[in-house]
Amino acid sequence: MRIPASLVGYRSFVATEHAVNLPDYPFSLKRFDRGNGLQLSYLDEGQGDAVVMVHGNPTWSYYYRKLVLALRGEYRCIVPDHIGMGLSDKPDDSRYHYTLDSRIDDLDRLLAHLDIGERVTLVVHDWGGLIGLNWALRNPQKVRRLIVLNTAGFTMPDGKTLPWQLALGRHTRLGALLIRGLNAFAGGAAWMAVKKPMPREVRRAYLSPYNNWANRISTLRFVQDIPLSAADPAWASVAGLGAALAQFADRPALLCWGMGDFVFDHTCLRDFRRAWPQAEVHEYTDAGHYVLEDAADRIIPTVKEFLQRHPL
Repeated sequence: MRIPASLVGYRSFVATEHAVNLPDYPFSLKRFDRGNGLQLSYLDEGQGDAVVMVHGNPTWSYYYRKLVLALRGEYRCIVPDHIGMGLSDKPDDSRYHYTLDSRIDDLDRLLAHLDIGERVTLVVHDWGGLIGLNWALRNPQKVRRLIVLNTAGFTMPDGKTLPWQLALGRHTRLGALLIRGLNAFAGGAAWMAVKKPMPREVRRAYLSPYNNWANRISTLRFVQDIPLSAADPAWASVAGLGAALAQFADRPALLCWGMGDFVFDHTCLRDFRRAWPQAEVHEYTDAGHYVLEDAADRIIPTVKEFLQRHPL
């Protein structure tokens, strides 16, 4: 696909030691060399038992900012930005394989490097569920508590179809052009993934890393990596995860779900409840996919109480 000349000249978004002028994001950034000269940005805030938070597409560590602020006084909060996302490097396809398995490998390398111990609370959202929970399958002895927000852990249920907004980006050149050229995926999510409109400065913070054609590569590759059949690269990891999730049914789990999510909807929540009958479930009927934006005032106290009721 030819890149329109008008989209190439934008100034690239560069991560600095401190991400300045972002609302509620007063954090010092860390950098990890994940190999091939690529730098992965992450937060490492506070001390104590690790709480690892894994984001999806098109969010980044900014999504978890309020939860980090609430927990860093008692816990060590670790929040990576996936390659191509947030403040991490955004290479082209010649330098990085934008696949689910690459994401799981990156998280595995980072957490091994950080020596997080074996008392981990894992928090996941969106693609972060497939990434983080697959990491948990590789390291089951480390994960003691699970907090799951609007994600999937299984292949698409029978009878459910890919929403047209995702199908457009996954299957068509027009969709790819809209995502890379006009930031349609991240921009659209900033409006459609919430029930309460974001403040303008918060919406701008979410979109700020994806400010040109090159820097939007991962928002498109994530969409293109959605597994719909056994022929897709991510299928084996997703199917294997779904088959194995029940092994975590002996651990405290908290499910917080925005019921206005048209992608990770009630069918996804249903599947987690079946796999983890022990899970504590909170449904937020006035919240969408970005449930931490719509319902942070209720979810954060719920998370803190859950952690206190299930000490390590």
